[in-house]
Amino acid sequence: MIRVLLADDHKLVRTGIRKILESSGDIEVVGEAASGEEALELVETLKPDICVMDKFMPGMGGFEASRRILARGSAKIICLTVYSDMPLPRKILELGAQAYLTKDCTPEEIIEAVRMVDRGERYLAPVIARRLADETLLRGDHESPMNSLSERELQVLLLITQGDSTQAISDKLCLSPKTVSTYRSRIFQKLDADNNVDLVRLAMRYGLLDPEPPPLSKVD
Repeated sequence: MIRVLLADDHKLVRTGIRKILESSGDIEVVGEAASGEEALELVETLKPDICVMDKFMPGMGGFEASRRILARGSAKIICLTVYSDMPLPRKILELGAQAYLTKDCTPEEIIEAVRMVDRGERYLAPVIARRLADETLLRGDHESPMNSLSERELQVLLLITQGDSTQAISDKLCLSPKTVSTYRSRIFQKLDADNNVDLVRLAMRYGLLDPEPPPLSKVD
C-alpha cells in the first residue's frame, strides 16, 4: 500500500483528492495538512511515502515545506497546484519534486502519478512538459527575470497582479503588512518595475499571466 499525505489549505480539495486516491485500491491517505508547517509535522510523525503538496498555502508555504522535506529525505513530493506557467514548475522540479500536476488533471492521472513516483519515476503533466520544452527552445539562454524571485516573492507577485492590496495579501498569506511591503519592494527592485502595471506586463511577457488579467486598482 502506498502511503500518502495530502497538503492543501482547502478542505474540499483534500476531500476530493482523498476519495480519488483511495478508490485506486493500492493508495492509502494517512493524513491531511492545511499548511506547510502542519505538513512538516505530519511527515515526521506519519512517515508517508509521498506528500501531495499544494505550493501556495498560508504561513511557510508549500515550496519551503517541500524543500525541507526533500532535504531530510522524509518523503517524495508531488506538486499539485493551479499554476502551470513558468518559472514556478521549473523551480519546484529543480528543488527535487518528483512530479508536477495541475488541479485540472483527471483522477486517472493523479493516481498514475502517485504510482510512478512510488516506483522511483518522475511524472509531468503534459501541459508542464510542453511549456518546459517551449521555454528551452524559444528562450534558449535568455534568462527570465522571474527566475530571480523566491517562491514567496512569486506568490506575492501573482496576488499583486490580481489586484490585491497589501492588506489583502497580508490576510491571505498570514503575513504582516510590513513583511508583505518588504516582499513588494524586493519584487519591484528585482524586476526593475516602477508600478503594478509594469508588473502585469512582465508577468504576461514571461508566461505567469493570461493575456487578459483582471484590472488593477489604482490605489494600493
